[in-house]
Amino acid sequence: MATQDPKVKGPASYFPSIEKKYGQPIAHWEGVIQAAGPLKHMALVNLLKTEHGLGHGHANALVAWVLAQRP
Repeated sequence: MATQDPKVKGPASYFPSIEKKYGQPIAHWEGVIQAAGPLKHMALVNLLKTEHGLGHGHANALVAWVLAQRP
């Protein structure tokens, strides 16, 4: 009996639809967020929404993912 990969959960579960909808890899959005500097979560979400046209859920997932990776 083959084991199945566990279902992706959390912010990463949005990644396939983000890449499909906006035509950029996740690494691109990570770079945009990193280049914005040390802004707070909602400031980064609003930047992605206003300057890049992302929806709230997608922007929130990307920001949560990137901020979780920071030391």
